[in-house]
Amino acid sequence: MTVLAEIADAVIQGDGPRVAPLTKQAIAAGIPPKEILDAGLIAGMTVIGDRFRVHEIFLPDVLLAAKAMYAGMDELKPLLLRDGIPSLGKVVIGSVKGDLHDIGKNLVGIMLKGAGFEVIDLGADVHAERFVDTAQAGGASIIGMSALLTTTMAVMKDVVDLVTARGLRSSIKIMVGGAPVSAEFAREIGADAYAYDAASAVDRARALMG
Repeated sequence: MTVLAEIADAVIQGDGPRVAPLTKQAIAAGIPPKEILDAGLIAGMTVIGDRFRVHEIFLPDVLLAAKAMYAGMDELKPLLLRDGIPSLGKVVIGSVKGDLHDIGKNLVGIMLKGAGFEVIDLGADVHAERFVDTAQAGGASIIGMSALLTTTMAVMKDVVDLVTARGLRSSIKIMVGGAPVSAEFAREIGADAYAYDAASAVDRARALMG
């Protein structure tokens, strides 16, 4: 097994203590940081995402794998920054104003990072202006919003309207999700994508980035 395959396997096993030294070994062997990221860390998280999608594994397994991936990222990040390696894109995520639920949103953040996106997580109870201001200031390409209460879903439309009012619809795409949210609702409010779970959020984000 190559060192990159070993890194991917260690991520899949959620074995953080193994990932860090293997990543150091790959760096010492002169493997480009981007290759270690793609063929090692992201390859492992992609398998985790696929297994989670078909319910072969569950949330604790995903969290373990993410922790293992971050152990490798800690080694790689300075090198990726040095080399100016771009991420797949920048995504601002949060649970909308009035909604304090964040487990699903947190999982989306983990999966997006695992796929190679840069994630700005605003947490829960986020008002419309903060989503748009942050995306605008940070040069984000996607705003991802989560709601678990039907009463808070209207905030999603507020964000769409604000992005439109500021003339940003061509540069900032909007993705929505959460238990009461549907593809039909996403279309009604003018969102660009609907994700029914964390794995599909990664697929939708990739599609939005073209």
